[in-house]
Amino acid sequence: MELFDKKAKGNVTRYVLQCSLATVTILIILLFLNLFTQASIIASLGATTFIVFAMPNSTTAQRRNLVGGYLVGIVIGILSNIVATLLISNFLTSTQNFIFILFGSISVGITILTMVITDTEHPPAVGMSLALVLNSWNYKTILFVFCSVILMSLVKRLLRSVLIDLT
Repeated sequence: MELFDKKAKGNVTRYVLQCSLATVTILIILLFLNLFTQASIIASLGATTFIVFAMPNSTTAQRRNLVGGYLVGIVIGILSNIVATLLISNFLTSTQNFIFILFGSISVGITILTMVITDTEHPPAVGMSLALVLNSWNYKTILFVFCSVILMSLVKRLLRSVLIDLT
């Protein structure tokens, strides 16, 4: 077992370049994060950054998977949060924590199912769905996350001739 990847030796410049691009991209996103308070909601963007810049040719790094996966995760997360909140406010006030845990779990399962059916698999977006059920959020944050995903997709497309799989 070797400590370093064999491909890294011949591609040091590309490895450093792609990791630097990932750093700059997430830096720009995090600088705008100061406008928002729901840091846990956007944590999935860190994992997405890894996929886009370290594994740009993987299925989960493709535009359909990035944008579609987040769209699925966001919609299901929001709907699950709404249903859980309605149940708590109208019927089940004494079991608030359990209801959010239950609907967080349900949102993960439904998000995965929807992604595999629609061919939009992007694992970090499943985390987004869960975070939308378990954390407070606002629509500005959701819009910010979605725009960040589109930005990453555009950066990846512009640099497609330079990016290689590092894994």
